[in-house]
Parts: sequence; C-alpha cells; structure tokens
Amino acid sequence: MSGELEGFRLTPVSFNEIPHWREDDPSPLFAGLRACGRYIRSVRPYSTGSLGLRCDDLMPLVEKAEEAESQASGFARRFFETECQPFRIDRKDGKPGLVTAFYEPEVSVSSKPSDEYRHPFYRRPSDLIDIDQENRPADMDPSYRFGLLRNGTISTYPDRRAIDRGYLEGQNLEIAWAKSKVDVFFAHIQGAARLRYPDGETKRITYDAKAGHPFSAIGTLLIERGEIEPENISMQSIRSWLAQHPDQTDEVLWHNRSYIFFRGADVDDPVLGPIAAAKVPLIAGRSLAVDRQIHTFGFPFFVHSETLTSIDRGKPFARLMLALDTGSAIVGPARGDIFTGSGDEAGELAGAVRNDADFYILMPKDAAARYA
Repeated sequence: MSGELEGFRLTPVSFNEIPHWREDDPSPLFAGLRACGRYIRSVRPYSTGSLGLRCDDLMPLVEKAEEAESQASGFARRFFETECQPFRIDRKDGKPGLVTAFYEPEVSVSSKPSDEYRHPFYRRPSDLIDIDQENRPADMDPSYRFGLLRNGTISTYPDRRAIDRGYLEGQNLEIAWAKSKVDVFFAHIQGAARLRYPDGETKRITYDAKAGHPFSAIGTLLIERGEIEPENISMQSIRSWLAQHPDQTDEVLWHNRSYIFFRGADVDDPVLGPIAAAKVPLIAGRSLAVDRQIHTFGFPFFVHSETLTSIDRGKPFARLMLALDTGSAIVGPARGDIFTGSGDEAGELAGAVRNDADFYILMPKDAAARYA
C-alpha cells in the first residue's frame, strides 16, 4: 500500500510530531479496546472500510491492551508509542479536516400518547429493507442504503414530511411519545437518547436504521435564508430560532428528509454512553464517529484542533480517541464527531463544536508496514 488513496494520503509521522501528544492521557482507551475485542470475538468483525484496515489488523493491539497491567497516563502513552505507528491524514485538496460533536440527549416521554405527549420515536418498520449493489434499482441514487419493499418492488422510502404526516400510524412501531417535535428531531441528529418517563424511569434508545434519504443540515438552510449568521450557527441558536418561529418549524425540519428509526439499547452502567454503531458503549470525550465507508471501527485516532478550546477548559483539543460510531453527516477521511457525553451539559458542549482539525490514525505496526 503506497498511502496514496482517493482524495487523501497518509503521511507517516513520529509521535513527537503530533501536537500536544505528551499532554494527553489516553488510558480510557483500554476499556474501549477490550470492549471492541469482546464484540469482534463473540459476534462478528467490523466491516472493513476502503482504507483497507481489517479487524485482523486491530486484534494484536486489542490483545496487548487486554494484557496491560497499568493504565496510568505515562504507561498508556508508552503503550501506544510501542505498539503503533501514527499517520497524518492529509486531504489532497489541501483543506483541513473538520470536527464536530454529538451527545446523548435526555428527553421527557410517556409510554402512551396524550395531548401533551404527541410526537413518537419509532422502531424500524417491516417494509424498510437494506439496499446494496445486488438489489439496488437502476434509477436509485447510489447513496441510498435503505429502501421501501412493497409487492416485490423496491423504491425510495417515505421521507420525514410523509412520516410526520402519519405514514407509520397504526403499525404499532412507537417506542414512546415526546412533548416536543424538536426534541425528537435532535435525537435523530444525535442518533441516541435517554428517555425519562413521568415516574422517573429511564430507558435508552439508539440508531437502528434510517429512511435512506441524504442528511440535509437545517443550520445550512437557516444560514442561506439569512436567519442566522454563519459565525453564530450552533445547536443552541437553531433551537432558539425554532422556538421563536413555531409556524415555520415543520417546513424547516422537513428540509432534512432523513428520518431515523431506533431500538432499545440497555447499558448496565449509567456512567457509560449509549451503544452505538460499533456495538460497544461510547466513552465520553474519547469516542469518535467516523466515515465507516473509509475507516474501520476500533482504531485509534488522535484529533488536534487549536481553535476548539471549549471542551478542555481553554486548552486546544488534543486527544487520542477510538472510532466507535458513524453518522450520515460524517463524510470524508479527515472528518470526525466527538461524543461529549449525556444530558444537557454535554449538549451545551457539543452544540458549539465545528472546528478545523488535524487527524492522525494510529495503526498497529504490522498493519502500518503496508502503508508506510
């Protein structure tokens, strides 16, 4: 492997060349690596992205992590320095990478609909099927990975507007009902949520499938309309605008035709994040959503952003993370989404993150030899 890939290249670097490497404590990654190892062995390997890294390449690092006796910060850095070779991910167009953030919102819900609780979270419908190269209709956009199967014919699935107007009613797919359509929408964006019922019980849901339509950012729409200045765009500013314009809420939300379906996702330890695409609990501040068409879950990435200072008390963001999730808006080799945790405080952190960033992937040395 030459390291020359479509749209980007991999440049081998030393750990001394990674900004702020010596200041990071990557010890939380040991638990994540061990969890990935358990899933790979007991269920199945993760899909290999176009970069070509396989679970077989990852497992030697997992096995060493399982044997590690210490998880102190100095030991953890030396562990990765000994076992891995870092590569900087350089876009061939010269543009920097981009980092955003996501969190697990907590939403007030009821197990039954009422005048107060009117907006459902849905399970995956039975007429939604996975699309691949074997069954994709010739006239269907190659980006669609889900479709509608009806009477033996595959077509595009109804979009957000159609579902909001009742397409799924009467199919007994409701998990719970929320008070706010906007809360449901942002849970779709995050891909997970903690549901809090009136009696205090909490349950967790996570992404199961989508209607198939491409993600369209409503923030971009509001910028184009001149409603919010680009420098002020954030989850908080979008929520504020929607609250001030209830008569336009449906129209704006329907701009994003993508619709997410959920499943239950029990996690024994409430401190841990939700179980996401890699099928292991997310670790707050250490889990990264990546483009799974390119990258393979479980691999470590170091993310550095000089301008992202809100997460680490005014210091530039510089952390080693694990690729444990993905998202329809996470597209490209140097593109990542940081999981900031659960609840309102994590949401405040996540909502303001949209920064240029440098991305480094750490490969176990045997695998790295193919790319050096």
